[in-house]
Amino acid sequence: MYRHTLGLALASLPVALAATYNVEVGAGGQLAYDPPYITASAGDTVNFIFNPKNHTVTQSSFNTPCVSSNGFKTGFVPVSANTSSADLPVKQFTVPAGTAPLWFYCGQTGHCGQGMVFAINAPADPDPHSFSAFQKLAIATNGTGSSTHATTSAFSTPPPQHWQTATATVTAGGSTWTTTYTSYDGTPPPTPAAQPVDHKITVGADGLLAYNPPNITASIGDTVTFEFHPKNHTVTQSSFSDPCHAVVKSDGSSGFKSGFTPVAANATSFPTFQIKINDTAPIWGYCGQTGHCQQGMVFAINAVESSANNFEAFLEIAKNSGNSTSTGTATSSSTTSTSTDKSGALGLQFSPRFSLVALVIGVFSAALL
Repeated sequence: MYRHTLGLALASLPVALAATYNVEVGAGGQLAYDPPYITASAGDTVNFIFNPKNHTVTQSSFNTPCVSSNGFKTGFVPVSANTSSADLPVKQFTVPAGTAPLWFYCGQTGHCGQGMVFAINAPADPDPHSFSAFQKLAIATNGTGSSTHATTSAFSTPPPQHWQTATATVTAGGSTWTTTYTSYDGTPPPTPAAQPVDHKITVGADGLLAYNPPNITASIGDTVTFEFHPKNHTVTQSSFSDPCHAVVKSDGSSGFKSGFTPVAANATSFPTFQIKINDTAPIWGYCGQTGHCQQGMVFAINAVESSANNFEAFLEIAKNSGNSTSTGTATSSSTTSTSTDKSGALGLQFSPRFSLVALVIGVFSAALL
C-alpha cells in the first residue's frame, strides 16, 4: 500500500518539457547569430537555421573563441542567395547535462574575428566571462588563437580582379531603370530586395576602433545607417587596393564622406550617417582619423567572400598600409560633399546632429574597386 501511494504521488508531479530555441545564422547578410546568446537547460534543443552565404557553428572555449575545441561542429553549410525561408537548412544541437557556459563561433575565414560568436548560459555583464567579453576577445584576437596579428612579411596582396562592366534592366516598386555596374565572378546581379532593409553599423562603439559589423551584404534598395559613438570618427569610401585613401572615381567625383563626427563620452544620443544601395558592386570604406585605418578600422559592403579580393584581404591591406594621414581636418562644423550620378548632380549635406541619405548610384570603375 505504501509503495502504491508513493507511485501515485510521483506520477502527479509536473514533468518539465524540453524547450526549443531557433537561432538564425547569418540572417540578412549579417555576420552574426540571432539571438547571439541564450539561456537553456539540459535536454533543450537549439535549431541553427543557416541563411546565405556559407557559415558554420563550431564549439570553442572562452579563452580561445575562434579555435575549435573538438566539440560540436556543423561543418560548412553553403546556402544560395535565392533559397526560400522555408528551405533554409537546419542543424540541431542538444544542450548537454549541466549549466556550464558553452561557446561557439563561425569557422568561415575572418567571421569569428569580426564578432560572429554565440553562447549558451553565459554569465551576465559585468562578469568577466560574459557574452560581450567573449565577443570582444574574439575581435581582439582577430580570429586566431592569440592577439598577435599577421605581420607584413606574412601577407601578400591578392592579384587584381578581372572586372567586367555589365548593364541590366531593373524593375522594382513599379519603376524600371537601366543600371551599369562592375561585376566579376561571385558578384550578385542587381536584384532589388523584396522588402528593403536598413543595416545598422556602429562606429567606434565601446571605445573599439571598429565598425560593427564590419562586413555586410546589402541588396539594391537597402540602406546602411552608420551610428557614431565616442570619440571622433568618419565614414569615408575608399577602394580595395588603397583602403586608407578616399576614392576618386573615373569621372573625377569623390565617394561618400561623412566628415569627422565628434561624439562626447557622456552622449546619450548618437549622430548617424546613411547611404542607400543602388549597386551590388563591392563598397569599401574606412575611418579617416589619423592611424585608425591602419589599425583595422575599415568596413565592406557586398565583398565577395569566395574571391581573393574579400574583406579579410582588404583588412590586411589596410593594416599593412604605411599611410597614416587622415583625409581632412577634424572639426565639429557641418561639411558638404557632392556626388554625380546618372540623374545629374546631387548635393549632399551632413551635420553631426542629423542623418542623411547619400545615394550610392552609378558606375563603379574597375580600376578604383
